[in-house]
Amino acid sequence: MQTDRGSKAWFITGTSSGLGRKMTEMLLARGDRVVATVRSEGLDELGALYRDRLHVATLDVTDSGAVRTVVDRAFRQLGRIDVIVNNAGFGLFGAAEELNDEQIRRQIDTNLVGSIAVIRAAIPHLRAQGGGRVLQVSSEGGQIAYPNFSVYHATKWGIEGFVESVSQEVASFGIEFTLLEPGPMRTNFGSNAVRTPATTVYENTPSGEIRRAIAEGRFATYGDPERIAQAMIDCGDRNPALARVTFGREPFGRIREALLSRLAELDAQKEVAFATDSDTSGAPR
Repeated sequence: MQTDRGSKAWFITGTSSGLGRKMTEMLLARGDRVVATVRSEGLDELGALYRDRLHVATLDVTDSGAVRTVVDRAFRQLGRIDVIVNNAGFGLFGAAEELNDEQIRRQIDTNLVGSIAVIRAAIPHLRAQGGGRVLQVSSEGGQIAYPNFSVYHATKWGIEGFVESVSQEVASFGIEFTLLEPGPMRTNFGSNAVRTPATTVYENTPSGEIRRAIAEGRFATYGDPERIAQAMIDCGDRNPALARVTFGREPFGRIREALLSRLAELDAQKEVAFATDSDTSGAPR
């Protein structure tokens, strides 16, 4: 493994707060150039400090046309962009039955379709310049699931599948992907989340228990945003790229347990799987 810590150019979505903001601050402090996108406003004080190396763009990633325009302009401004950080997103919390259609569409359009739009807009530029790196912010919720987070999990599992596929499509062009999987952390992600009104029918279910745990502060948030942001930057410097990186002891344990459980379930139904082939004459492997 090698680490390339030379000066880089970055494109980061969702930088008004949270991990995106911290990454932007750290990268500018170490001398890199950053195109940082925000939905409305922000980063004025950083702009004053780093006038020559920070380019701020207003972007709602649910507008695919705007995504292409902003990405194209960013590559023209910087000439080359080494790392794309797909960070923009939010949480939608509530039992599936409690969500409305508009909330579901907004969650999917932001976390999934928006991330796909950024990647698709960046690929032609990355290919033309001979390669680059895409850091896709996912979540431990891209490999495990909690009750009350169903549509949020759908977007994270969805973007992981997209990245798994597209990374194979563009590997020969020198374009690498890393899925970043943090767990709950001490940022304003939770306070910015959309929460549906609770219904009494779910009060005594796992969904209701999750609601109470969050409301009472019992939903553990061990992740340190500063350390996670630095670890994400390190992923952009690392060669070759890691396919996935999990951040946090608790997320690591939960993902490992889930993977082992799924593997055991898969192994247990091997005979059924093999029996459904059109030619079952071969011996099981």
